[in-house]
Amino acid sequence: TASSLFSAFTSTNTHQTVFDFPLTAFCLSPQMPGSSGMSMKKTIGHRGVETTTGETTYKKTTSSALKGAIQLGIAHTVGSLSQKAERDVLMQDFVVVESIFFPSEGSNLTPAHHYSDFRFKTYAPIAFRYFRELFGIRPDDYLYSLCNEPLIELSNPGASGSLFYVSSDDEFIIKTVQHKEAEFLQKLLPGYFMNINQNKRTLLPKFYGLYCVQAGGKNIRIVVMNNLLPRIIPMHLKYDLKGSTYKRRASPKEREKAVPTHKDLDFIQDMPDGLLLEAENYNALCKTIQRDCLLLQSFKIMDYSLLMGIHNMDQASREKERSGGSLVDNTGSEGAVTPDQRRPQAQKSLYCTAMESIQGEARGKGALDSEDHMGGIPARNSKGERLLIYIGIIDILQSYRFIKKLEHSWKALVHDGDTVSVHRPGFYAERFQQFMCNTVFKKIPPLDKLVKLSVIAILISFFSSGVQSGRPDLVPRTPPLVDNPADCEANLSTSSQGSTGVVSTSPPLR
Repeated sequence: TASSLFSAFTSTNTHQTVFDFPLTAFCLSPQMPGSSGMSMKKTIGHRGVETTTGETTYKKTTSSALKGAIQLGIAHTVGSLSQKAERDVLMQDFVVVESIFFPSEGSNLTPAHHYSDFRFKTYAPIAFRYFRELFGIRPDDYLYSLCNEPLIELSNPGASGSLFYVSSDDEFIIKTVQHKEAEFLQKLLPGYFMNINQNKRTLLPKFYGLYCVQAGGKNIRIVVMNNLLPRIIPMHLKYDLKGSTYKRRASPKEREKAVPTHKDLDFIQDMPDGLLLEAENYNALCKTIQRDCLLLQSFKIMDYSLLMGIHNMDQASREKERSGGSLVDNTGSEGAVTPDQRRPQAQKSLYCTAMESIQGEARGKGALDSEDHMGGIPARNSKGERLLIYIGIIDILQSYRFIKKLEHSWKALVHDGDTVSVHRPGFYAERFQQFMCNTVFKKIPPLDKLVKLSVIAILISFFSSGVQSGRPDLVPRTPPLVDNPADCEANLSTSSQGSTGVVSTSPPLR
């Protein structure tokens, strides 16, 4: 159980951890977070790089220190939560904040550690426990995924200035969020709770926990979410799509990466014919996008994106053949894992893959568990190559506040207001749906039965004419045009006699 795991975790021998956790994960930088001895390189938002070691920092706290604090805090909160009886979620549960202090010398509740004191806060623990239960995440699985192995920092976090970590088993993403985003998520929780109850199949982020690490006088807020792009599957293309065309092109610096994240104008240029889906999957996907956009619009949320990773199965097969049977990952997947490295008999979160997120309830489970699809949505490009698409809506914690209204007004003055990314929620949702369901994703047109019959009729006429002339390799001649209608009738009459055994004097009309 989670409580027994935490008891082992906080045993008297604090230098050993449960699951044989390597000590380096909790041995944080001896440099005190936020001290003046830490020199910084160029920063993006709160994210920077320490010049002496090259380690990433966030609010002047090293990444290793932050990862250790996160794992210690989550281990404690999950262990203590398992001792509370399960019950229905009440409205007051959404505003509860639990706090625990981690002194470096340890306490009756916390182990000793080798870095500066910090405080760990857990927001709405009962509500988030319910969310995790809805998606089939057991407490011990949640604890195992996040605390058994060191968290892996993603080196391609984007331009938001946030830090991203992924669990070693590829299940969860941990992202740092700003104060306003965390505050907005807290207000969003009751509505999010109702929507999850009514509809578990959604492309919206699945939030599993909201926490805060207080270190060096700074508040570092983090959110735990589902992982959209599994590292075990190499992504040949990645896109961040908003439905906007104003400056929506990947920068030259971004294009230098192994797998750059392209944007809307790049997609229109690279894939003018879009991605082709079977009719059933196309309809389910567009219905899911429409439902999610209506929910986001009702909460006055805008500026969200569709994150999409594309795995080209045919390209992967060619790469495997060139490498002599062992697939070499040259697509820039970070810390890729193999199936043997994952926890034995680990149950993945329910409704977490792209295919599960859009499928209707009537679909059989066999289609979901197919190893051929690996959770992705099957599609094809204009070349007919087989693709697997992994998608999800991200960055939903941006409300249309006063600052966003000013940003849209300023951009509208210098450019077409309908093409900029920042827009009022209603218009943004409509434009987002139109772009995704008309430009990005397209339905494979069914082959009409009449077309099939026409092709068959042409083939029969072609071969029967060749057999009658004694030269099946020759294309039948087209009869010359006649000016006299009587001659035309005579030709028709003569050609019709050919079907009754009389030798035809002219080729049959086609």
